[in-house]
Amino acid sequence: MFKYPQGYELIAGVDEVGRGPLVGAVVTAAVILDPNKPIEGLADSKKLSEKKRLALAEEIKEKALAWALGRAEANEIDEINILQASLLAMTRAVKSLKIQPHFVLVDGNKIPKDLDIPAQAVVKGDSLVAEISAASILAKVARDQEMEELDKQYPEYAFAQHKGYPTKLHLEKLAELGALPQHRRSFTPVKKVLETKFTDK
Repeated sequence: MFKYPQGYELIAGVDEVGRGPLVGAVVTAAVILDPNKPIEGLADSKKLSEKKRLALAEEIKEKALAWALGRAEANEIDEINILQASLLAMTRAVKSLKIQPHFVLVDGNKIPKDLDIPAQAVVKGDSLVAEISAASILAKVARDQEMEELDKQYPEYAFAQHKGYPTKLHLEKLAELGALPQHRRSFTPVKKVLETKFTDK
């Protein structure tokens, strides 16, 4: 059972989605829930069906006191590494909230250093803290939608299926078709494909 920090009125939960994929941004969300408008069924976004996630995302946007998305693009990930990019995207989400929280609960074991707000890291927070569960749902829905849009641009890569993760299908497509501008060049499978293409010339 998670114990909330005492003496803080507005608490935001923050989570990220998309540290593992080979393509696209890492997407984060920050959410301040309304204690007078409880939301049933909040859980780690990975444990929910797509239909349930979509329904909950709408309910969160409707009932939360404030919510915001943040992101760090593939080129930023390549520049500063995925961990730092995730923390940067979390900071961007918190700073984009229309109400600034008094305390931030961050999923994982690291706190973004530029938050300027008291914060606590919560391991497995997306399963333990309602605010972080809500953030994980909004971030997952947003990132999945981005992958579906990318799929419309490049249907041959099957992004709607694998969402950019390094599945067998994605790795096959990457080897066959090469890397796109949206691919993360610092990630080993992408790097290998780019090196092969370079040495083949």
